Amino acid sequence: MRIIAIIGARPQFIKHFPFEKACEGRIELKTIHTGQHYDENMSAVFFEQLGMKKPDYMLNIGSNSHGAQTAKMMIEIEEILVEEKPDGIVVYGDTNSTLAGSLVASKIHIPIFHIEAGLRSYNKQMPEEINRILTDHVSSCLFTPSNIATKNLEKEGVVKNVFEVGDIMKDLVFYVENNGLLRGFPEDSEYYYATIHRPYNTDDKTRLSYVFKNLNDLDKPVVMAIHPRTKNNAEKYNLKLDRYSNIKFINPQGYIDNLSYLNSSKGLITDSGGMQKEAYWLKRKCVTIRSETEWLETLKEGNNVLLFEDLTRLRELMVKECEGWDEKLYGGGNASDEIVASIISFLVGNGYKENINKTRKNFPL
Repeated sequence: MRIIAIIGARPQFIKHFPFEKACEGRIELKTIHTGQHYDENMSAVFFEQLGMKKPDYMLNIGSNSHGAQTAKMMIEIEEILVEEKPDGIVVYGDTNSTLAGSLVASKIHIPIFHIEAGLRSYNKQMPEEINRILTDHVSSCLFTPSNIATKNLEKEGVVKNVFEVGDIMKDLVFYVENNGLLRGFPEDSEYYYATIHRPYNTDDKTRLSYVFKNLNDLDKPVVMAIHPRTKNNAEKYNLKLDRYSNIKFINPQGYIDNLSYLNSSKGLITDSGGMQKEAYWLKRKCVTIRSETEWLETLKEGNNVLLFEDLTRLRELMVKECEGWDEKLYGGGNASDEIVASIISFLVGNGYKENINKTRKNFPL
């Protein structure tokens, strides 16, 4: 059986690697890279550092408005799916790449396997929220990372072929740890690590200046991997980065270096989704500069704290000690194997061998 996976943004490369490894000898896997993230450190480096296979298709879509970007992806993805006639597609998370692949596959009757299903922030101002809701409702199999995600689907009437497998990103964190790939940064023995990129923190001069000021006022130096959006907006707003003497700005990091900076730090300040979990698994304090999170479980013991309006509280929150880490949060690090086994079972159980030629007649010429 042949599956096509669709990736396009940094978190999807992280999720794809364990899935790719789990498919070896079990499923023929091809990959479409939409090029949604096209910065070298945010895409190609994953293939170099982790030995991931090069994508079979590289679309180079790049940035654009949400509608234009998604439409361009759909046109090119449809052409590939019609030509390849896969037995199913895998999509990850909640990006425009995810939505584009899901909409195309649903219209030409290809099974859709959604990894990291069921997440909800209940903030429809976030385009990711729209993407994940729509994808969940057209998917054939939904792989959730937690019981909360499973219950979110139940509330929406999605109960068939839902598999609570844990978080596939944890598979990769364990892989990096167990293979001794984490690095140390002794020149910065006491620092906080920061990543800020979401529009509500970066697309307004006053807000971005406010974020920088409060990072600059922390009790320890801050190492900030500056996202292209954040850097471009800082330049547009004439916010001189060298005036923030307590912040060391570095380029976007590849996966292993990013995880290593986090692991060597005294805590994380972020508006990322995935890094909240990575901080938890590495037992690092996290303050999330957002008013909501999909990862509610990380908030339980105060090891991750939401902060948005009053960033002057950032200092007091970062010095607060953490405790009560749940070693089993989001599974045991073997989600990818469970996902592959479930996909095979679904396809075989739905008459893969007997009905595949009949199914393929649904493809347009």
